[in-house]
Amino acid sequence: MTTRPVIGIPAVFTTAQWGFWHEHAHLVADTYLAAVWEAGGLPIIVPPLGGGDPDAMDQVLERVDGLLLVGGADLDPLEYGEHPHELLEETSHVRDSYEIPLVRRAIERDVPLLGVCRGLQVMNVAGGGTLHQDLVHAGFSDHRPAPGHLDHTTFHETRVAEGTALAGIVRADTLQTNSHHHQGVATVAPGATVAARATSDGCVEALEWPANRFTVGVQWHPEKPRMTAFFSALVEAASQRRTDA
Repeated sequence: MTTRPVIGIPAVFTTAQWGFWHEHAHLVADTYLAAVWEAGGLPIIVPPLGGGDPDAMDQVLERVDGLLLVGGADLDPLEYGEHPHELLEETSHVRDSYEIPLVRRAIERDVPLLGVCRGLQVMNVAGGGTLHQDLVHAGFSDHRPAPGHLDHTTFHETRVAEGTALAGIVRADTLQTNSHHHQGVATVAPGATVAARATSDGCVEALEWPANRFTVGVQWHPEKPRMTAFFSALVEAASQRRTDA
């Protein structure tokens, strides 16, 4: 039997209710878990425990073959040296204090990494970049046209840069992507390159780190509707890393 590469997915820390219980919980939506499993990976939920302790980060990265960063709350602008804007929405100190140092270490160690929506923003901040705290205020068009939806009502055209890893994944110059974010990449992190922009307003839609094996972040949600090629690329890179270890 072929051993599936382990894909760690840092969880969302929230309060949830099930049965008789109403407790703090560490959650990952099934859409992400199913996408990894269907691509041949073994998804493992990683709770954001231990803060930014380097030893804890390394122990996680030694036990996984790749990472998938999921969507969620705004990043605290203090993480990239700015004061909160009045249009800033809910943030999660628990996630920020865990995911940012984890991703910084993952990039340094060349652990295969796919970031989705907030995940892209975490990657950019971890690498030393900044964010627009509200895209409309920054002069971009509305990138969250239908809150709570990821279907055709949110689709827009995205142009892919030639010669990028992203172009190799999607095998197209343009594609339709869904949109559910009000923040976006401002200053691009050193070492990263812009792999895609929204055709309508030039908003950064994808980043990648060319020096790494597979370090790609997209602003859209390839888990729903499923864009299988992204998860297959992550799992393939993670499998290769395991073989090379």
